[in-house]
Formats: sequence, C-alpha cells, structure tokens
Amino acid sequence: MLKKIFLTNSLGILFSRIFGFLRDLMMANILGAGVYSDIFFVAFKLPNLFRRIFAEGSFSQSFLPSFIRSSIKGSFASLVGLIFCGVLFMWCLLVALNPLWLTKLLAYGFDEETLKLCTPIVAINFWYLLLVFITTFLGALLQYKHSFFASAYSTSLLNACMILALFISKEKTHLEALYYLSYGVLLGGVAQILLHFYPLIKLGLWDLLSKGLLGFKTKNANKKEYRLNRAKRDLKGFFKQFFPSVLGNSSAQIASFLDTTIASFLASGSVSYLYYANRVFQLPLALFAIAISTALFPSIAIALKNNQQDLILQRLQKAWFFLVGVLLLCSIGGIILSKEITELLFERGQFSPKDTLITSQVFSLYLLGLLPFGLTKLFSLWLYAKLEQKKAAKISLISLFLGLVASLSLMPLLGVLGLALANSLSGLFLFVLTIKAFGFQLFLGIIKNLKSWLVILFLACVEILLLLAFKSWVTHLYLFYYFQGF
Repeated sequence: MLKKIFLTNSLGILFSRIFGFLRDLMMANILGAGVYSDIFFVAFKLPNLFRRIFAEGSFSQSFLPSFIRSSIKGSFASLVGLIFCGVLFMWCLLVALNPLWLTKLLAYGFDEETLKLCTPIVAINFWYLLLVFITTFLGALLQYKHSFFASAYSTSLLNACMILALFISKEKTHLEALYYLSYGVLLGGVAQILLHFYPLIKLGLWDLLSKGLLGFKTKNANKKEYRLNRAKRDLKGFFKQFFPSVLGNSSAQIASFLDTTIASFLASGSVSYLYYANRVFQLPLALFAIAISTALFPSIAIALKNNQQDLILQRLQKAWFFLVGVLLLCSIGGIILSKEITELLFERGQFSPKDTLITSQVFSLYLLGLLPFGLTKLFSLWLYAKLEQKKAAKISLISLFLGLVASLSLMPLLGVLGLALANSLSGLFLFVLTIKAFGFQLFLGIIKNLKSWLVILFLACVEILLLLAFKSWVTHLYLFYYFQGF
C-alpha cells in the first residue's frame, strides 16, 4: 500500500509542477515581467504562502493525531472545520470590504496608481484562503482512510484553471487578463474542493461529518454533556499542537524570505540566482521526501496510538534507505550536470551564460542540503505523531537561527554562494537536532543494514562514472564539429 500511495503523491506533485511550469510560461507571455505581473504576484502572495504552509503538512500533522485519538471523531472534525471556516470567512469578508490596508502591507513599494489597480485583485485572490483550507481539511480526512489521490492532484486542477483563464484572456488587455486570472484562481479552488467529494462519500467520511455535527442535538442530556466536554478537551489539545506546528512548518518559508532580503544587498541578480536555483532544488525534495512523508504519516500516527513501535521502525527503515538512495543519486546527478540543467531550463533571452554559471553554482550548493532536508522530513513525522509539535517547532527555530548566522558569516566571503551554502548547513543542523530528539539509539538501529549501504554505494559510483563519461563524450563531440567548421 505504501508504494501505491507514494507513487500517487509523486505523480500528483509531478503533474502539478508541469502544469505550474506551463502556467508560468503563459503568464510571462501574456503579462510579461512588468507592473501587471507584479500586481498578480503581490495579490497571490499571501494565499499562496498559506497554501504552501498548510497543504505541506502543518494542518494534517496536528489534526490527524488528535482526530485518531478522539472518541467522537465526527463531532471533533466538524467543529474544527466550522471554526476555521468561520474565522477565515470573516477575515476574507473584512479584506473584501476594505482591501487597501492589506494591499499596502503586501506591496508597500507600489505608487498610488499601482495600488489602485492592485487593490481589487488582492480582494478577489484573498478568498482563495478559505477555499484552500477546505481542500486541506478534506484532504486530511481522506489521509486517515489512506486515500491520497484527490490531495495529490488537486493542485494540478488549480494550475489548469489558471491556464484556462490565461488562454481565454490572451486577446484582452493586461488589466482584464488580471481579473480573468484571479477568477481562475477561485475557480481552481472550487475545483480542488469538488475533487474530494467522491472519495469522501465513498469512504463514509461525509456521513461521519454529518452525524458528528447532528450528535450535539441529541435529547439525551448525559450524552450531550459528554460530547460537549470531550469536544472541548479535543479542541484544546488540537490547538495546543496546531500553532507550534504552523511555526515549525513556516521556518523554511521564513528562511527563504530572509535569504531574499539578505541577497538584495548583494550584486544585481543575486535574488534571481537564488530563486531559479531553488525552483529546481525543490523538485526532487517534493517528488520524493514530501511525497513519502505524506504517505507515511497516517500509518505512523495510527501505529503509535496502538503502541506498535516495531512496525513504525520497520517502515522508517525502508523509507530511510529509499530516500538516501534516490536523494543521493539526485544530488550527484544535479551537481555534475548543474551547468547543463541550468542552461537547458533558463538560458534564453536576457538570461546570459554568466547567469547560467552563477545559478548552476548556487544550485550545486543547494544540493548539498538535499539529503539532510529530505531525511529530516522523515523523522519529524515521529515528533508530530507523538504530539510533540512544540519540540519540532523549537528545533526548526534553532536551525533557522544557526542558518541565519551562517548566512551573515559566509555572505561577505562568498556572496550569493555563501547564502546557498548556509542554507545547506541549516538543513544539516535541522537533521542533527531532529535525530537527537528522535533518539540516537533508535536511529542507529534503523540505519544498520550493510547490504543496503553497499547497493547505494555501488549505484552512486556507477552514476558518477556514467555521467562523467557522458560529459566527456559530449565535449569531444562538440569540439569535433567545431573544428569541422560547424
């Protein structure tokens, strides 16, 4: 089952990235890189940040353990959903009625004319916060039943709706295209929600939510009092874990923001080098580490409740060697072919060979942190399943602080390359601290498998030899045609 879930998540992420790349190409073609594209990116900044933080684990990592432990699952889930929807609806309504204050907060550098254009776009896009929460909430419920298809492919629907909106608006003015694109975001949010309904009904979860909500209307006074008291305890426990979980899962976003801010003090282009390199770096991290940790989390949370520690360690060991193998191969391949990958993806138009060289170096240094960042996601599941979100948040903040110190120390010596190296060091700090919290003895027991290590080492050596031979062959072929007069 785990392999099937992993493949579902990985393919869903891959489809989403492909559609996202097509969306970016169409957006660049229609809106260009000017004031109108800036307006949309600003308007979509907060909803997209909310999507990345919540959809990548902070909600489900708090909700699922509490949901599994609750004796009134339907009532608990219904209350959580209603509370979040109510708060987010009021927040969205507040922004819809007076969006100027938020627009100024998100885009304090815009002039008055641009702010006037941006304000209604911000108001439209902000409603996506409510839609993406509902999607995340329904996805978390489906994870309890080991159903991942809807969650894995829902982001592809968002990108597809945005592409459709851009296609329809290609003959319109830039401002009209912005409105089409913004309503495309909302249409995508609705489509994401609708995709979850069939599996919810099929697996009986919709019935669970309905009966759970109606359970509070029972005429039996004792039963009603029990449900209310139990719901209060469950909700208190959930929110106690939820806010540290958000903080812990936000550390990567905060680190990215800080790196961008620091890079703005460096030479022109430094921010772009970090952005483009990070876009490529995130692909293997999402395809493998995020996909397998999402697949593992519900089973680990259930096994912990049932005191099945041996089963958990067995699954973690299989996932460990899989991730070590695939992420190591990605890191080696990416470092050896960093220049070729960057050149293929980005070197066109205003993106010069010099930009390719620096971006490829940044990408290589990012890849040094691929293994620690990916493997940390695996062991942080243990902490979240044990309801130790505060400890996980503390670890994230310590690694964030150490990474910031490394950035400020290395930046004067290495410039933008120092920021990329500091990011990888931050991943190493995060991994070591997470393993310490997990327990070194348990960790040593998981990695003790000589046969698996030899297989990984053999594959890594074969990959290095093949890639170096391929690069040598391509170089000789280029020189041959060059001296032949081509």
